[in-house]
Amino acid sequence: MTAAGDPSPRLGLILPAAGSSSRMGDGPRKPLIEINGLPVLCHTLRRFRNLSGVEQVVVVAHPEDIDMWRRRYWSRLSDLGVTELVPGGGCRQESVACGLAALRPDIDIVLIHDSVRPFVSRTAINGAVRAAIEHGAALVAMPLSDTVKRVSGDRVVETVPRDDLWGAQTPQVFRHALIRKALDAALADGVEATDDAQLVERLGEEVKIVRGSHLNIKLTTPEHLRLAEVMLGRREPATENDS
Repeated sequence: MTAAGDPSPRLGLILPAAGSSSRMGDGPRKPLIEINGLPVLCHTLRRFRNLSGVEQVVVVAHPEDIDMWRRRYWSRLSDLGVTELVPGGGCRQESVACGLAALRPDIDIVLIHDSVRPFVSRTAINGAVRAAIEHGAALVAMPLSDTVKRVSGDRVVETVPRDDLWGAQTPQVFRHALIRKALDAALADGVEATDDAQLVERLGEEVKIVRGSHLNIKLTTPEHLRLAEVMLGRREPATENDS
């Protein structure tokens, strides 16, 4: 394991891309949707291109999409640093486990990033990596800005204080041994979490917060896709490695 302060940890990046994309409606799954002639996944990969220390990039695709990725996009994926393309499981947690299984044992730090978050900044990525090297686990997040209501049916039950509430984003970054331990424990206990950091939290381990951006959206609905088309069309060339 790389100790805190090691100047050259070996990084592995996992991009889960095996979801059903049910909220996006008909058509290809979200990572395969093209914007400006490129799949969303490729726009996301560009944010990590030439990231110092990355030795493996694993895309975990829906089993039905593997042939499509290889036939139509492998050259592009390879140019963007992808080293492995593996089939995912029935849920995100299983897909992350598939990605971890593809990593070499000598990888020190694991970054897990949503394949359909194409606007993460290099500043957030680097900050999360540094925090994980020092503390073991870190995630990018933003404090909630909207008033939060607890609802039953169509009725407000209460207004929830938001002073200490943050919305989790990705990447979420971990020491390799720690995220493996957390996933193994979840499997043994029959636990399925909503994000990877939650699995580490349940071990009692500290997870550091790195402030992200409201631009770091996850494309889950047609409205998000339309917004991404505007953002990529206007901003991508100038902000590929933005801060």
